[in-house]
Amino acid sequence: MLSALFHRSAASAADFTHLRQASVELRNVIKQYDAHSVLNGVSLAVEAGEVVTILGPSGSGKSTLIRLINQLESLSGGEIFIDGKPISQLRGAALRQLRSRIGFVFQQFNLYSHLTALQNIALALEYVHGWNKTEADRRALELLEKVGLAEKANAYAAQLSGGQQQRVCIARVLAVNPEIILLDEPTSALDPVSTGKIESMLLELRERYTMIIVTHNMSQASRISDKTAFFLDGHLIEYNDTKKIFMNPEKQETEDYISGRFG
Repeated sequence: MLSALFHRSAASAADFTHLRQASVELRNVIKQYDAHSVLNGVSLAVEAGEVVTILGPSGSGKSTLIRLINQLESLSGGEIFIDGKPISQLRGAALRQLRSRIGFVFQQFNLYSHLTALQNIALALEYVHGWNKTEADRRALELLEKVGLAEKANAYAAQLSGGQQQRVCIARVLAVNPEIILLDEPTSALDPVSTGKIESMLLELRERYTMIIVTHNMSQASRISDKTAFFLDGHLIEYNDTKKIFMNPEKQETEDYISGRFG
């Protein structure tokens, strides 16, 4: 009980205006839906500036994990710490402040098809964050240039390819200057050329952000991440430097998955 009171008190006092260290720590995290356990006592730490991939077969709890980090799902047990501060009890303005520091790129593009690429980025800046239209449009165009889509600024989302739409989504996330970026299967629906462009962009972004990337793509994990966590049936099986995970895994389950014997 005292621990719960401490967490509530710490959460209410937490200030996420700026993160001193964009670190993420999970301690004994549990997620259940009724009697079904999705995550079972997961503990891992992501240091500021690291790129971590979450790897595992479908149904292993990967997407649920990053949704918990952004508090799109609520914990059933354990705690998550951002910048050393517990987040499970955050509500209202404090939760919105936290989410402004954490960008989320979904598997589905979630763009407004009737708006242009520029408008899809500028919309939240103007109506959620209070920017004036001129500033919001300028920021949106800067980001479209950054992701190589300046010439598509006035194209409607429905006119863009899947890879282009995903780059707009990444630009939209970057618009509010997050310090942590979560990506859920960001290239799963893309062709190899588009996937390569997204990966190149992520390699550029790694210099400035802490990133946690859910993927089924083992080659992608090996190319872009510092560390890899392998999940199976809601359990964290192994978490280590990516090179070690792929070259010399410690757990038989990890080796079986990487070698294609299951999954």
